[in-house]
Amino acid sequence: MHRLEEVQEAKELMNKAMEWSTFKWLWEKSTVRHKADQANAALDRAERNIKAKWSDETKAAYKKLSSRKSQGEDPADEQKVLDVATSQLVKKVVDTDHAAKHARADAENTFEEAEEKMSTDLAREGCKKAIRSWELKEKAIRNAEALVESAAERE
Repeated sequence: MHRLEEVQEAKELMNKAMEWSTFKWLWEKSTVRHKADQANAALDRAERNIKAKWSDETKAAYKKLSSRKSQGEDPADEQKVLDVATSQLVKKVVDTDHAAKHARADAENTFEEAEEKMSTDLAREGCKKAIRSWELKEKAIRNAEALVESAAERE
């Protein structure tokens, strides 16, 4: 996965924002939100573009495993739809997608709480969580790309 400019800019801003005063946070919070939204949109586009290259079987396996994971079930006992190597890669993508989704929600909740309480400490924590969520999403995208590369190698 190539580096996404929007994500890099947002990470840089978040790292700078961790040093801001309360007044600076109040003044710049809309800029932070805008950059975070741009980073999330860029990552979502990259993910859609990669997953669009998956085979129908891979998409079906991902959907089934993802659904089971969301319901709190163990996707490991799922019947094999694909070969073992591909099934393992799909599970890895599901796991990293799930972690990234939860990290993003956690970051957004932390920022909301920081705004409600006007807390720079919580805002700083939100920055750390946002950066972590983007790193997890980038990892999930790299795992999704590995599925495309694996399929190309088998052909």
